[in-house]
Amino acid sequence: MAPGRCDLCDKVTRFGRNIRHKHSGRWERKAPRTNRQFRPNVHRKRLLIDGRWRRVNVCTRCLRTQMKQSSEILSA
Repeated sequence: MAPGRCDLCDKVTRFGRNIRHKHSGRWERKAPRTNRQFRPNVHRKRLLIDGRWRRVNVCTRCLRTQMKQSSEILSA
């Protein structure tokens, strides 16, 4: 259970570039770029998995999907 990873969908940290849109002086044609990280929004929650309560790292997208599925079961 790594803290920067979702245990349900295996979403992990991605790497990309940040572009500063500074267009003056020497940078009229090429804006400076710096490296950055895109980290998943991971929370530590207790979820009922296979009939047992387990503490897992889950991203907010999976948590939202889990809540939607549980509300559909209750309303049916």
